[in-house]
Amino acid sequence: MFPPIDPSDSTAKRRRFRPIPVRVLVPNVITLLALCAGLTAIRLAAENKLELALAAIVFAALLDGIDGRVARMLKGTSKFGADLDSLADFVNFGVAPALILYFWGLHELKSAGWIVGLIFAICAALRLARFNVMIDDPNRPPWAANFFTGIPAPAGAIVVLLPIYLNFLGLARGSLVIWLTFLYTLAIAVLMVSRLPVFSGKRVGKRVPPEMVLPVFVAVVLFFALLIAYPWEVLTICTFLYLGCLPLGWLSWRNHERKAAAPGAVQPDAAPGVQASSSLPPAPAQTGGEPERPARLN
Repeated sequence: MFPPIDPSDSTAKRRRFRPIPVRVLVPNVITLLALCAGLTAIRLAAENKLELALAAIVFAALLDGIDGRVARMLKGTSKFGADLDSLADFVNFGVAPALILYFWGLHELKSAGWIVGLIFAICAALRLARFNVMIDDPNRPPWAANFFTGIPAPAGAIVVLLPIYLNFLGLARGSLVIWLTFLYTLAIAVLMVSRLPVFSGKRVGKRVPPEMVLPVFVAVVLFFALLIAYPWEVLTICTFLYLGCLPLGWLSWRNHERKAAAPGAVQPDAAPGVQASSSLPPAPAQTGGEPERPARLN
């Protein structure tokens, strides 16, 4: 049952501890930097340094958006990196935003404020878990890769902090605003675990036409310059634009479903006997920010 081990045979040890390429480590380092930013945001919020806390969350979301792309470009994807990415996303975009909102104003509602923070964090964890379980759905049609199922964790974290952006823009933090924040946080949490199809945007930026290289550079520099100079205005506008695009994602999904259900439509990824155009969208692959990035599983 237990065969003897030859001490002179080091083959197994060499296989187990073979050197790991640096290209595999780089995406994980980026993920760990994002995790450090999320944990630092919690500390800054506890110290009532909300401006810096929000900056740390935005920084974590930016890192989360590039770690998966870096992994694919360097061919450094791994199961370890995928799991690490999901765990970091839960802290950065589930726990940290909930605590920031609680320290900012939800604590005035006492237990009710804490409960809605718990609900948001739990919904973020459930969304990441659902993504990890359903990423290999064999019945997913090819066009479903352009959509997320529910608001992704990084976007949910940025969007749910809208009441704080408005507060920095001059909106008074009264009792009514706190209760509206309670309902708004609950609504974003529900959208995260919903079956609402949301544009993923993960195929954007893979190829840039030569004539668009310079305009893209200018647009990126302009965006970050505006974000640094007018952070609350830019974040508020981006939040409203993102929320306004949610119905467009649903309409686009329904349009794809109608085309797939049309007579003679070819569905190469659908299993025999299974209709790929279900009324409920399957969970497509999610990126940094997160969790939730098919190559890194986020």
